[in-house]
Amino acid sequence: MVVDAEKAHDRSNSTTSRAPYGHHDDAGTSSSNHDSPEALKRQRLEASKKLANPLAGLSHDRLSQMGEEYAISAGLTSDEDLRAFRLGAIIASDKPDYSALSELTDREREVLDRETTHKWSNPRMLYWVIAICSLCAAVQGMDETVVNGAQIFYKEAFGIADDTWLIGLTNGAPYLCCAIIGCWVTEPMNKRFGRRGTIFIACAISALACFWQAFTNTWWHMFIARFFLGFGIGPKSATTPIFAAECSPPRLRGALVMQWQMWTAFGIMVGYVADLAFYPVPDRGIPLGLNWRLMMGSALIPAVIVCSLVYICPESPRWYLTKNRHKEAFASICQLRYEKVQAARDLFYTHTLLKAEEQAAASIGTRSRIKEVFTIRRNRNAMIASEIVMFMQQFCGVNVIAYFSSEIFREAGYSEVEALAASLGFGVINFLFAIPAFYTIDTYGRRNLLLTTFPLMSLFMFFTGFSFWIPDDSPAHIGCIALGIYLFGIVYSPGEGPVPFTYSAEAYPLYIRAIGMSFATATTWFFNFVLALTWPSMLEAFKPQGAFSWYAAWNIIGFLLVLFLVPETKEKTLEELDRVFDVDLRRMMAFGARQAGWFWRRYILRSKGGRKPVHPGEEGLDSNESEGEFLGEKKEQVGEMDGAGRV
Repeated sequence: MVVDAEKAHDRSNSTTSRAPYGHHDDAGTSSSNHDSPEALKRQRLEASKKLANPLAGLSHDRLSQMGEEYAISAGLTSDEDLRAFRLGAIIASDKPDYSALSELTDREREVLDRETTHKWSNPRMLYWVIAICSLCAAVQGMDETVVNGAQIFYKEAFGIADDTWLIGLTNGAPYLCCAIIGCWVTEPMNKRFGRRGTIFIACAISALACFWQAFTNTWWHMFIARFFLGFGIGPKSATTPIFAAECSPPRLRGALVMQWQMWTAFGIMVGYVADLAFYPVPDRGIPLGLNWRLMMGSALIPAVIVCSLVYICPESPRWYLTKNRHKEAFASICQLRYEKVQAARDLFYTHTLLKAEEQAAASIGTRSRIKEVFTIRRNRNAMIASEIVMFMQQFCGVNVIAYFSSEIFREAGYSEVEALAASLGFGVINFLFAIPAFYTIDTYGRRNLLLTTFPLMSLFMFFTGFSFWIPDDSPAHIGCIALGIYLFGIVYSPGEGPVPFTYSAEAYPLYIRAIGMSFATATTWFFNFVLALTWPSMLEAFKPQGAFSWYAAWNIIGFLLVLFLVPETKEKTLEELDRVFDVDLRRMMAFGARQAGWFWRRYILRSKGGRKPVHPGEEGLDSNESEGEFLGEKKEQVGEMDGAGRV
């Protein structure tokens, strides 16, 4: 899930920042023989700042002229269009007081003001886009969980019930495809077919693969069909949030990125419903059974609906701009905004941003950008933090429950129907507790949510595993196992559920964000496959007590990794993020240790003494700065806080 780069606006980039990247590791950071490391750092900082808002610092007269020149070059030469672009360019720069722009009509001023006071007030077509994106997320969720109930039957039908590795390989096939192929074909598909086209193709592949799975008769045939499903899951999961973000007004983009997580949880729940609904269907002479075939095939229904409706939506205006189809871009965005001034503002800004991205890419080069992910400390630390949260999204153990909960509940002593019903309960909890994440992620912060939920997830994983030691004839045996799984779902949904993709999209500088998100997406799909592959064998070898304890231990490790290596990103400007991530890892880990000690003394021992630790990137002095310089800069940042865009 990628947060669009247009979301980042920082007014302070009209001047050269006095907060350079700081001390980087020098090895491999020079793009040419004559570039010093410090010059390279400044160049990358300026590139990132330029991408944050390429219009900052320009006068109204110059912006008005640029808007008119762009409209003429795009062939939008009517008086109404020229006026819209002149005003739109001014508004795009620094969001002035609309009442001060006498050229605006009362209607335009009202609509622009309502963007702040009523951000969910938008044209119906925008909500149609949201509905299609939500359906795509539901397709994703169903694709992931209909196998949960179906495997109860097809592993017996295929004769692999005793081969745990084959069961895991078959179940994990789509995620293997996503990791090694699906994630990497997304960009070429988007360039060739557009956002709508990629979504259509991905959902068509998903529908065909689901239909194919319903007609398989051997495990290897099922493996091939499910591997093919990965070509639908990967591009769809990467493209849909981008499509929603590119069509949305700036203030709504963050909420729409979060919609993906919530409606995927809804699709997971519907997948459990399908498993339970088709369970009692008799075979009716169908070889190897009918009910599991209907379960596997049911996920094609929302995919077909998306294919039927997606082309009613306008294409992404940003994609049209990449193809130099400016008139079509303007026609598209006019369907998504109430007034042409809004449409002109967003289109002109997107066009200017694309030009800045092209210049940054040309000056740095793709190879250098990939290299700089690893060689520049600020980027490398962002990658480490992003990879930690993406890896732990899988190794917290949530998809063990999502994919195998029916088998887990059967192991606990439930009947097949009871196991499917209990799995549905987990799906309902996962969906309902994903809804508050809209509030918690921007209120409590990413790091705080993770530090709070990892210990709780570990506790509930241990609780679930140890509950298998309760005697089978005790009512507490089944009750405690279900309770542990449900409590785990409650704390996962606002923590490791929404945080990883949101965090990864914020952590990287804008000029390498696309590359960083590719690494992040491939990481989560690869370890998703590892999870699906290994769980059946782990359950057999370690028994439920050991298998659940394994992931409980990983949640403890996840807590420590976040404590020592993952800084907070909530509501930080680009300069603040540069400071936070450009810190030596030893200092960052020392901060984590101090923070843990302070928390223990303050909230466990109830001691009121001691000052709360400050992250090294937010301390008052850096080794290359004087105190006066830093305090002066900080005063400027505070003064501009309300206007500075947040990443």
